Amino acid sequence: MPHALANSAISFGLVTIPVSISPATESHNIAFRQIHTADGGRIRNRKICETCGKTLDLSQIGRGYETADGSLIEITDADLDALPLESVRAIEVQGFNPYEDVDLLRVGKAYYLAPNGDIAAKPYALIVQALQRTSKVAIAKFAFRDRERLGLLRVRAGVLVLHQLLAADEIRSPGALAPPETTVPEDELQGALDLAEALTTDDLSDLTDHYKEAVERVITAKIEDKQLVSGEAPALREPAVVDLMAALNESVERAREARGETGEHATVHDMPVTKRTAKKRTTAMKTTQRKRKGG
Repeated sequence: MPHALANSAISFGLVTIPVSISPATESHNIAFRQIHTADGGRIRNRKICETCGKTLDLSQIGRGYETADGSLIEITDADLDALPLESVRAIEVQGFNPYEDVDLLRVGKAYYLAPNGDIAAKPYALIVQALQRTSKVAIAKFAFRDRERLGLLRVRAGVLVLHQLLAADEIRSPGALAPPETTVPEDELQGALDLAEALTTDDLSDLTDHYKEAVERVITAKIEDKQLVSGEAPALREPAVVDLMAALNESVERAREARGETGEHATVHDMPVTKRTAKKRTTAMKTTQRKRKGG
């Protein structure tokens, strides 16, 4: 069970639900240290006071606001706890929205909220079942790490999850990145839909971080002073003009073979052969024949 980061409460109308906040995710990244390449010495970042010159640990460090003249004003935890905001003392539910209306780009780091004490069990179960029954999420405000934040409350396996939620003005517009308007033929669109269907899965549990595994092999070989035999890195494929329809059909076939769908189940969707598609295929075949002849 992860260690609780803090205790708080969910404020839901006139209902208050004491909760403990725990991290919902964990990182399995491999941690590297900075070293001096000449002698292997470790590089350390030290926090040194400019006034007394002492090296400090985190328990000795507070927060300060720098004024226009460069002086520092200390801001304590007590100062922030005394702010006249409901969100300082509780996770204040603002309203409810259908989950599909939430822009996933705004959804950030997640925390589990557990009922804190026996008195919290019934109201906690109440909000969990209300969210499940309505298929909605709750939008809330809460104070965390020196600022008021928006949050999203949802249910996962019977437990409340609090996501940090970016404000609308924190999302950059993608307008400048959009490709030029393009007409996509219906047969090519259907091919893409068939490929999406062939690649559809309900189980992502077997997806593995192969890069992490490869780095672990390098580390183990170094520790054991062994020579690591590594294969050639795959070359980047150069973008090329291809018969998109043929590529889609082949991709569908490979995806279905990988899922063990053979025989009649591996039949690729029949695509109408238009004049445009036929011309593409003929051109591609002629190009391939010229390459084989060396011309």
